[in-house]
Amino acid sequence: MADEIEFVNGLIVKAPHDRAPDFVKASISIKVADLAEWLRSKSGEEWVNVDVKASKGGKWYAAVSNFKPGNQKEERSAPNQERYAPKGRTSDKFADMDSDIPF
Repeated sequence: MADEIEFVNGLIVKAPHDRAPDFVKASISIKVADLAEWLRSKSGEEWVNVDVKASKGGKWYAAVSNFKPGNQKEERSAPNQERYAPKGRTSDKFADMDSDIPF
């Protein structure tokens, strides 16, 4: 099932504690034996991508990312570009750029 969550065994992610400085974004604990065993189960894979997520209850966790990039040109279709175009202007926001360059 594509929507099934695969947790990273041996990797515990928590939100920073209340007194943590602003530059601390997460707290990660690693149980070496469990994480090493889990990584060995991934033999044959060069990379394992992990997302840090928050459950509906607010608990943070690490899950394997199953994202597979598609055709990048298809993902950047005209409707997305139109959404960011200022009102009354075309989506080709760089068409008149030559007239704006001071040199």
